[in-house]
Amino acid sequence: MYVSSVELVKKALAGRYAVPAFNAENLEMVQAIILAAEEEKSPVIIQTTPPTVKYLTADQAYAMVYAMAKNSPVPIALHLDHCPVFGDVMQAIRAGYSSVMFDGSNMSFEDNIAISRKVVETARPMGVTVEAELGTLGGKEDNLEECETIYTDPVQAQEFVEKTKVDMLAVAIGTVHGFYKGEPKLDFDRIKKIAMLTEVPLVLHGGSGIPDESVKKAISLGMCKVNFATELRAAATKGVRRVLEDVDVIDPKKYMGQARAEVAKLCKEKIRICSSVNKA
Repeated sequence: MYVSSVELVKKALAGRYAVPAFNAENLEMVQAIILAAEEEKSPVIIQTTPPTVKYLTADQAYAMVYAMAKNSPVPIALHLDHCPVFGDVMQAIRAGYSSVMFDGSNMSFEDNIAISRKVVETARPMGVTVEAELGTLGGKEDNLEECETIYTDPVQAQEFVEKTKVDMLAVAIGTVHGFYKGEPKLDFDRIKKIAMLTEVPLVLHGGSGIPDESVKKAISLGMCKVNFATELRAAATKGVRRVLEDVDVIDPKKYMGQARAEVAKLCKEKIRICSSVNKA
């Protein structure tokens, strides 16, 4: 079933688990994510970044996900990830996305509040969930600019949520986009303080490569949505490369089918880490 993500993350907050959010780039990755969710009986959020939307278009991304989600027995949301442009967020909503993220983390605190609130005021009457970000994650995802981590201030987070009324808040607590060059060090005390002051579902970005136990601890402290992107791309590429070792293979179904299998396998592992099995 095709749903908005707000009810999924609210249930996760109450149940102390997280909804896995997987970035998809193409048909096979969407198929893999839904297959994994159905086999594990888990709610799931499928995400596209602005560069992926540019590649697919918002209309095509929505049509593809909705066609598979509408008859699925598990709840599936389609989310626009890390979008810094108000007009592009509105385009995704018009296309049919059930969840959007306005990323004003590189703006001033005041501007981030103002535009995030405007997104909420527009999206909420349409039943669309809104995520925002406070603080800046390090690393680089897709063709987004690489930046240093600026940790989220808990008191600012409280003010931000009160003034914007966002449904979910992405926070910077030591994670980065992309693969980690060393052992990631998450600020668990900061998660706990932000969760206590904001009382909204928190989002863990940069989930690829974080040790399983660290993800589980973050969830226990209030993280209700965990994003995975880089590992899925790597899994898909590994599947394609394996099949194409045979130079006689020319059928895209063979190598993209293996990519789908690799992504589905990884998604099932992440669903179990998020403890969302049988939560559909």
